[in-house]
Amino acid sequence: MRLSDATLSALPGGVARPRYDRAAVTPGILHLGLGAFHRAHQAVMTEAVLNDGARDWGIVAASLRSPDTRDALAPQDGLYAVAARESDDESLRVIGALRGLHVAPEDPAALLDAMADPRIRVASLTVTEKGYCHDPATGTLDETHPDIRHDLATPAAPRSAPGFLVEALARRRAAGLAPFTVLCCDNLPHNGATVRGVVTGMAALRDRGLSDWIANEVAFPCTMVDRIVPATTEEDRARIAAALGMDDAWPVVGERFSQWVIEDRFPSGRPDWALGGATFASDVAPFELMKLRMLNGAHSALAYLGYLAGHETVAEASNDPVLAAYLRGFWAEVAPTVPAPPGVDLRDYAAGLLARFRNRALQHRTWQIAMDGSQKVPQRLLGPVRDRLGQGAAIPHLALAVAAWVRYVGGVDEAGAAIDVRDPLASVLKAKLDAAGEDPAGRVAAVLGVEAVFGADLSRDVRFGAAVTEAYAAILRVGARRAVERLTTG
Repeated sequence: MRLSDATLSALPGGVARPRYDRAAVTPGILHLGLGAFHRAHQAVMTEAVLNDGARDWGIVAASLRSPDTRDALAPQDGLYAVAARESDDESLRVIGALRGLHVAPEDPAALLDAMADPRIRVASLTVTEKGYCHDPATGTLDETHPDIRHDLATPAAPRSAPGFLVEALARRRAAGLAPFTVLCCDNLPHNGATVRGVVTGMAALRDRGLSDWIANEVAFPCTMVDRIVPATTEEDRARIAAALGMDDAWPVVGERFSQWVIEDRFPSGRPDWALGGATFASDVAPFELMKLRMLNGAHSALAYLGYLAGHETVAEASNDPVLAAYLRGFWAEVAPTVPAPPGVDLRDYAAGLLARFRNRALQHRTWQIAMDGSQKVPQRLLGPVRDRLGQGAAIPHLALAVAAWVRYVGGVDEAGAAIDVRDPLASVLKAKLDAAGEDPAGRVAAVLGVEAVFGADLSRDVRFGAAVTEAYAAILRVGARRAVERLTTG
């Protein structure tokens, strides 16, 4: 038996399920990026809104690349289970908020029609940093990106998230419809403003009038999202199926903790996500910066150092006393660059992060977090690097994290095995390292010279280059874990 509308009534009593008539729900949200994070975060908070009685905030969601999630969920009428795990404790709930599923490459016209539906008032996104086709060092649109070039040449059949947003907004403008609010839920600094710049920049390459209309009429609220959601494993599927008493082709697993801080700017209305635990604020920036630098930055540092040290998961790595000591030092180094949000003690926040990282119930792979480092490192690590250097302060923990990334993208681990490096700039970085030869200083200089990652400033900063070179040489000489131990023990 498989999870579906027809089998909902057969679920065990301890499994939460929709408390509303799904057939009565109409779409109000169009979401790009039908991945695990959205299904464990925004969709869960939207479910609370529907359970409270709203019927006009169903989600129509689209995958921009693969049909896999659609293929898994369509036979289940869009239903899926979310497992919240901590230690040996797990609770299950079935989410019914998804009321339409699209695969953009299969039928871009159908997705554009859905985005032009006047009932859609919010277009949200979780497409990862690389999905915005921007220069991560500057935050501006990468006009040379192949998907952007394609979408400018063929606007009615876009491939990229910016391409879909621009074309859908152009159609709404032409039809005299109010625009939707664009709600970025990805880990970009000042994410709403960054996406506004990308979208208006792309629109300007098509039509200056369209770009001005978007700039004047479309809201791009900033957000901060937080929940650790590892990739679903076959073991997860089997365990959840046993608990449900039926098959779910693609459940999602996450920690119990979930946070969403949203700038409250929605001219066409919004769901009351506070019912699901979200916080609406006039200024999201302090929350965003704290999370980006302290959680995401530590996650990336731990991913590269942990992977090189032989740890498969974040829980394994953070329960290693040597790497735990590194994390404490990392947070002590980064915290002075983070203005604490109202009511937050950064020391308590860091202690809470370590406890969350150590949750052995979550199999969050270091390799998964290590993906797309060229898009993540600029926001997560290089922001605090610039601030520390500007203050004349040392950067030993940050430099070691950057050095571990340089070591990782070389494509060979400490045992001589190949690393499956997944990164938009993987071939560029590998070519530069290969051309640099074996000298550590030359190899670091080659990677730091990639201005798309490091900008013109850090590429030429002697202090930064020296710190990363020293850390990289230590990793080559004694291995990542021993390099960490030497740093933390003095």
